[in-house]
Amino acid sequence: MLHWFDSIILGIVEGLTEFLPVSSTGHMILTNKLLGYEEAPEQLKTFEIVIQFAAILAIALVYRDRILQIFGLGKAQSVRGLSVDAFPKRRLNLIHVALGIVPPLGVAYLFRDTIKEIGFHPAPVLWALVVGGIYMWVTEALYDSGKIKRTAETMDDISYKQALLIGVLQCVSAVWPGFSRSGSTIAAGMLGGVSYRASADFSFFIAIPIMTAATGYELLSNIDNFRSGGIDVGFLLTGFIVSFLVAWIVVVAFLKALQKFKLKYFAWYRFALAALFYLFVMR
Repeated sequence: MLHWFDSIILGIVEGLTEFLPVSSTGHMILTNKLLGYEEAPEQLKTFEIVIQFAAILAIALVYRDRILQIFGLGKAQSVRGLSVDAFPKRRLNLIHVALGIVPPLGVAYLFRDTIKEIGFHPAPVLWALVVGGIYMWVTEALYDSGKIKRTAETMDDISYKQALLIGVLQCVSAVWPGFSRSGSTIAAGMLGGVSYRASADFSFFIAIPIMTAATGYELLSNIDNFRSGGIDVGFLLTGFIVSFLVAWIVVVAFLKALQKFKLKYFAWYRFALAALFYLFVMR
């Protein structure tokens, strides 16, 4: 039986880990194990959809002005009476977003059955934590060494080629649960010459359509669980609110103190998590 305390714990874990490069999948599997859910009940799958949707709303709130701007609905800034749009400066647009999300969404859809069948087993997730950490560590080392020429300081500076590179490398996390979608996109951006801040911004921004599509698909696949009414509304609402608030706080705090959060620190954390994962889940 699901308890309201579990909804708070799971909501916190989802909100904390969904957008950071630490693997929300690994954390949710480990947390479920520690809470005593050897096999996630159908009600818990429904709950996870709800708290993921809350995390999406949180990130959409943070980037609400950007969302409006990319659809041409935002207020144009002006300098001495001239609209910023009057200048020939490159700006982030829907093509950048499409290049960043179509590859992983396409690959995830094509291999959806294989991913569900074997991707979420403990062993693949454990290795994803380790390999993803190494990937992030090596990328940052190359980036800090000056061997990668930085050509994009903000999201508006990102080229179509860089957006496509991010989308292609993100395919790894799409087919390998535990690798971390945010980790793969941030590192991919840095490999392509995008600044750490712009890579993080773009990673969070394209998470909105990617997670919306993924959560929407899971919602349709589990629609019977919602119709059956087998889960307490208060349990869902508690998790939703907690996940929303925590995700919003985490993203805002991460962006404000970005330079203090080196990727290598997240890599070390992933290695420690992998050890815990092995001890508590695989043994």
